[in-house]
Amino acid sequence: MAGIRDIKRRIRAVTNIQHVTRAMRMVAAARLRRAQSRVLSARPYSQKLTEVAGRLAATPRARELPLVAPREVKTTGYLLITGDRGLAGAYNATLINLAVSHLAGAEKPVKLMTVGRKGFQYFRQRPVEILKYFADIKDDFTLSQARGLAGQLMELFLSGQLDEVYLIYSQFQSALLHIPRVDRVLPIETPVQEEEESEYIYEPEPMGLLAALLPRYCETMVYQALLESKASEHSARMIAMESATSNAGEMIDQLTLSYNKARQSAITTEILEVASGAEALKSGS
Repeated sequence: MAGIRDIKRRIRAVTNIQHVTRAMRMVAAARLRRAQSRVLSARPYSQKLTEVAGRLAATPRARELPLVAPREVKTTGYLLITGDRGLAGAYNATLINLAVSHLAGAEKPVKLMTVGRKGFQYFRQRPVEILKYFADIKDDFTLSQARGLAGQLMELFLSGQLDEVYLIYSQFQSALLHIPRVDRVLPIETPVQEEEESEYIYEPEPMGLLAALLPRYCETMVYQALLESKASEHSARMIAMESATSNAGEMIDQLTLSYNKARQSAITTEILEVASGAEALKSGS
């Protein structure tokens, strides 16, 4: 009977876990819908700004601007964007491993900046200098928060503390697919557009317009990376919780089968004991 009670206790425990994982899957799915909507809404603006900046970058004097001008790399900075919580499958581990591989292969001194508690908790115990930890970027972060983050990156770059800055984040493709990426954000690499027959008239002149657009372009890159990361995190958590719910169901089925077998065995044993007792009484009489 002790074995039967133990199996029943395990069935109740796994059932409670299944209720939790099912609820977390539903919450993650709801948050994913909102995050996906934000990602898809922001992409057209980001793409158009990239297109305009690409045209302006074709100006011969574009490399004279501080945010674009290349220089000797003495210190490299990485901004790692991870989640604040776990239970998202391999989402955080994949990004951390990607950061580890780039840090290990760096030939110049490296400084790290982190968004999200998971990345910070991992690297604070490693011999890596964490320059900044941004802890207030939640699911409902605003453009002004992304602008402030990008502003600090540009300040570190322009002051000479960092000579180049990279983003490590997860790009959202679909609910089932997100791709880890490493993109350089500073100095800004504006994609040069293919030559077009159309001619554009700029007001003010191209250099002035590009100088005004580059900070906005950097802010947009950071904002888009944050949006992509949040959507990817919710997607990974939804998939992980769906898998955990399914696994819990399979475990409950196996435990139920074991419980039925144990109960049947106990009943059979009791029947045999009663029959043996009755036979013994009959033989004694």
